[in-house]
Amino acid sequence: LTRCCVFLSEVTLALLDAATDKDSEVQEQVRKSILTLGKQQPDRVLAMCQDYLLKHPKLVVSHRVVILQTIELIVSCRIEEISPSRIKSIISLASDEMTRSKEVIPDWQQAASNILVAVGNKHINDIMEEILSKFQPGVLPHFFVVQTLANLSDSNVYGMVPFLNAILGTMLPMLSMAKQDNIKWVFSSALSHFSDSILEYLANLDKAPDPSVRKDTFSSDIYAAFEILFNNWLQSREPKLRLTVAEAVGSMCHLMASDKLEEQIPRLVPAILSLYKKNNEHYIISKSLCQVLDASVNMGSRVLEAQLEALLFALHQQVHFKCISLHANSFPDRLVMFVLQKLENSNERSRMGSLAVLRHLINSSTSTMESKKLLILASIRQPMADHSNKVKRVVQVISAMAHHGYLELEGGELLVRFIVQHCALPDTQRPTDPEEVTNESLRSMCDNTLHLLTTTVGRLADVLWPKLLFYLTPSQYTNATTPLCKSLIVLGSKKKNNQEPSFKIDFTREALDDDKWVCQLAAESTRYLPTYNNALEEKSFLYRCIGVTLQHCFNKDLVKKQLHEVLLAARHNDAVEREGVAMGVGLCANSHLEGTLAKLDEFGKSDAFKKSPSIFNLLKERNDVEVEKVKSTLILCYGQVAANAPPEKILNRIDQDILRCISKHFNTKVWKHRETDLTMKLSLIQSVGLIARAISECVKKQGYIFSRKQELITVMLVIIADSKNSRHVLVFYFFHCSGQDHERERAITATAHILAYYLDNLTVKNMVSFHNLGALLGRLSPRCSDPVPAVRAAAVECIHTLLYIQLRYEGFSLDYKDESVDSLLLLKDRLENPDHSVLYKTCSDLTKVMSKRLPQQQLTTLVFMLFEGLVDSQTNCCRASTVILNTLLKNRGGGLQDMVTITVLLYYVQVRVAVGQTVLILASQHLQTVINTLVNQPLPYDNWISEMWMALGADPIVANQIMEMVMEKLSIMAPYVDKKESLMRGGTTKVATNQPLAVSYKVTHYMAMAKHAGPRLPAIVECLCPLLNNIYECQRITVTAFFSELLNHHVVTELMLVDVLMNNMMERISDPCCTVRMLSVRGLGNIAVGSPEKVRTLTALALSHPNCYDTHSHVTFILVPLLTLNQENDDIRCTSIHLMGNLSTFGSGEQVFKDQIHNVLVSLLLHLVDPNPEVVKACKYAMRVCAPVVGSEQITAMFQNHLHEDKSLHYGEFINDLTKYLIQDFPGMLNFYHISVIQFFKSNWPEVRAGAAMFIGITAL
Repeated sequence: LTRCCVFLSEVTLALLDAATDKDSEVQEQVRKSILTLGKQQPDRVLAMCQDYLLKHPKLVVSHRVVILQTIELIVSCRIEEISPSRIKSIISLASDEMTRSKEVIPDWQQAASNILVAVGNKHINDIMEEILSKFQPGVLPHFFVVQTLANLSDSNVYGMVPFLNAILGTMLPMLSMAKQDNIKWVFSSALSHFSDSILEYLANLDKAPDPSVRKDTFSSDIYAAFEILFNNWLQSREPKLRLTVAEAVGSMCHLMASDKLEEQIPRLVPAILSLYKKNNEHYIISKSLCQVLDASVNMGSRVLEAQLEALLFALHQQVHFKCISLHANSFPDRLVMFVLQKLENSNERSRMGSLAVLRHLINSSTSTMESKKLLILASIRQPMADHSNKVKRVVQVISAMAHHGYLELEGGELLVRFIVQHCALPDTQRPTDPEEVTNESLRSMCDNTLHLLTTTVGRLADVLWPKLLFYLTPSQYTNATTPLCKSLIVLGSKKKNNQEPSFKIDFTREALDDDKWVCQLAAESTRYLPTYNNALEEKSFLYRCIGVTLQHCFNKDLVKKQLHEVLLAARHNDAVEREGVAMGVGLCANSHLEGTLAKLDEFGKSDAFKKSPSIFNLLKERNDVEVEKVKSTLILCYGQVAANAPPEKILNRIDQDILRCISKHFNTKVWKHRETDLTMKLSLIQSVGLIARAISECVKKQGYIFSRKQELITVMLVIIADSKNSRHVLVFYFFHCSGQDHERERAITATAHILAYYLDNLTVKNMVSFHNLGALLGRLSPRCSDPVPAVRAAAVECIHTLLYIQLRYEGFSLDYKDESVDSLLLLKDRLENPDHSVLYKTCSDLTKVMSKRLPQQQLTTLVFMLFEGLVDSQTNCCRASTVILNTLLKNRGGGLQDMVTITVLLYYVQVRVAVGQTVLILASQHLQTVINTLVNQPLPYDNWISEMWMALGADPIVANQIMEMVMEKLSIMAPYVDKKESLMRGGTTKVATNQPLAVSYKVTHYMAMAKHAGPRLPAIVECLCPLLNNIYECQRITVTAFFSELLNHHVVTELMLVDVLMNNMMERISDPCCTVRMLSVRGLGNIAVGSPEKVRTLTALALSHPNCYDTHSHVTFILVPLLTLNQENDDIRCTSIHLMGNLSTFGSGEQVFKDQIHNVLVSLLLHLVDPNPEVVKACKYAMRVCAPVVGSEQITAMFQNHLHEDKSLHYGEFINDLTKYLIQDFPGMLNFYHISVIQFFKSNWPEVRAGAAMFIGITAL
């Protein structure tokens, strides 16, 4: 128990110290954590807070405020558990804090006041004893003493009201003493709060401790205060004070004696109305006015009516609904007449205000308005005719009227028509004022209103049905079709479900029962078809309407006649019209299957399918294209007939009447010339699909043998294979990159077949460029490394075929054989090997063949297609794209002179994959252009530009060329220019010029010199080593930085320099210079990259370091990450954390390593909210790889499941769950964890400080 108390004291004290933090988030977290501790031991924590404030009387105000706010939080939630003695000491503390300074310091004194209010909810007598001691007669109290009394009256009504009589008695003489506006304000505010509390007390006497309290107990004091406030303070020049006085006057009216209030109304109402002109904040004025009116109406004032005209005018402008409701109950006739008269005013603002008032009256004063419904209905027509869209929002008033029975009255139909008219508004044709109500907005409002009335006002069903039907046909309501239909569907469905007789509309039934009328409708509809030639969608709909009409026609001759006219007059060249004709014919077949099939057969034999004799060709020629379009229509018609015919009749007609006729119209061209019109093919495909679906539905109920099934499948396959252009291959492109193996396999296989068929049937009359070659090769070549072997094989076949197609286009004969192209087929065997290196080598060899046969003008297209391949869904194909791209650039990059800059920038902006290798290839061919492009990039270089420079520096030949160019630039270009500082000062400033600065900066990226320094590097290292002990820090820093970077490269392993460099870095971690220590840490971390095989040796060195087990020495190697986590340098923090993570894989067996992991665990947890994202990623990595060393299965699982670099982390939930396992598995470590966390209260980063406070709060639960 003693240890717990000590721990609580230490943690609370640390948190109180941390409360001085200036960051608001940290302050909030500190408050929460102290509150958590305070909930467990409120007395102890409150005592510590109190002692802290008493021992530090000179704390800055913000620090005191945080502590006082924390005390308030604890008191508010644990008031029942705090001892009486602690309550009294807290009251004394808060009172002293609140009044210590005579000046008003709002944050500090308000925080103290809030404590008193919180305590007063339970201990009102103790609080009043303290407060009243500072509220003495004849002396103006402290501002916050009065404010506290006001707030107490709000928070504890039943506790405070018994004191108010005495308080008012003491306060009244003080009012005349108040000279400063802020004191007047706080007294006015307090009187407002006191009045409200008294009214609440009186309204709930059944719950009050003293039910004998009456209004007249306070009336005289309230009236005395009212006179001072109204006669003197209300005229103040200070707007804030005037508003507070007005608010207080309104509250006090309810407590004044009736005769006194009646006496004041003639002066009071005009005074409050005058405030509207003096203040911009009208809410408080309206609230006060409403309270005055409410009090006046309740007492039956006789003088109020004399103020009515002025009141109505003001209220109309303010649109204050509560005041209006009071008048509606007291003076309904005068109010309604006033509002309706205002509706006649053409002023837009006036009408809008009147409509708002009228809407409120209709909704809130139903009984009062009942006798005025017809008058309101007649008056509402004027705003309905207004041209302003703002006023036309009268639709909101119509909605209110609909809910209260107005639309069922005579004249209600006009309101429905108004809504429908504005559902049909056209779009606004001109740019509008932002405040203007657009046609679109008004139309949307009317649409929503019509839907609302339809769905929520059941009494309107008989008003809207069937009346809304009449608005469907007139042209002026065309734009309202959608909302009308939606409403009719709702209304019709309700009536149908309820089996209401009104659902059936007589005139419709009578018309359909009249066959003569139906036949005439069909004939008239057919006659109107040509009028829709410019509106094909509408014409297509009319065809379907004709089909449905013919279904109900009993006259078979007329049916055949109308079908003939439809087929003959149709414009078969248009796809929409063909579809419409076919659907109309199919719908007709539902009732007239025999007649429809007979008419189609007859039409198929008519002159429409014959070419005219030659002499008549002078007048009209029906060519093959027209004939095939007509046949396409006819084929579609047969498909629709099958789809719509009665299921019990259609199966017997499929073979003889449908498929036989389709075959007759399609067969000739397909089998003889294989050049059938595409439209006809598509019609056949669609028709076959319809027939197949019809059969599949029918065979569920009856048996059927589909004898022509194989014939149709053969025709479909021929159509698929019959491709005129390689563009058909691109149809499959979206499936080439699919994430599904089977989809990619099918797409590539289908592509191979199409290309083969294309090559077999290719006839080249003139030598032209195969312009799709680059695009197709770019799409297909990366698939040669696809994970699926069948895809790889098919991709090679595609490339082989494409190159032969190119040869054909270049003029080579069909039997020409090219050795290099044929060698591609030999690569198929190598592609069966799943080894990645083999696949990439094969892709490289394949690219050499492609680059040899690829025309120059196709090179750019191929390069950009390969760029897209770098983000392929399959990783293998992404890498293959890189291999193919690099090989292509090596072989043909010389032809990209104009593209080099674009290529480099595109890599820089978009790809950023294999940047170094590609840029190096480009530089070997276009060095000057590449260098100019990179030098012109803005400084400082980002990681990707730096990577490009590193890649260029790694090549000895290119590096030497670049160094020569650099030296040349530096020798001929001025390193700086002199610029004048200002006109006033005179003098000049040296400003670096861009290119010399850039080339100087890039030299810093040439640590890659290590790779090609060759035998000289050991000698260089030997010469530099003595400088590590030099007395000059700058030399030690320079040499350490150089050695650190060398350890990042494999060349030091080849030159056997690793041990020398590593030992030097180990010695430097004890250097007195912080920068040297940090650089040595970075160098040791780089070993994991440059010489990973040395990591185990490094671990042994660390653990055998002379100071490794000296707890007072901070050179212990594995503690370096802990020491560097609070360094401001992001790279150092990041590198040290990575180093610890890498070392953990070799130290899992040593107990000392486990201990050190727990030593840094808190640091890593807190830096999960580090402001630098890279440090957060490093922490996640280190904790994940260190997880097995921690010694808890649950914690290991948490780290490995939640700490992924590329995933977000909900820090609060993670810490909350983790602490449960820490407490469960390592209870003995809690004290150490808390000591570690406390150190982070002074971290450099507010996010870490807030995390530390959160950790303390959660572990204390």
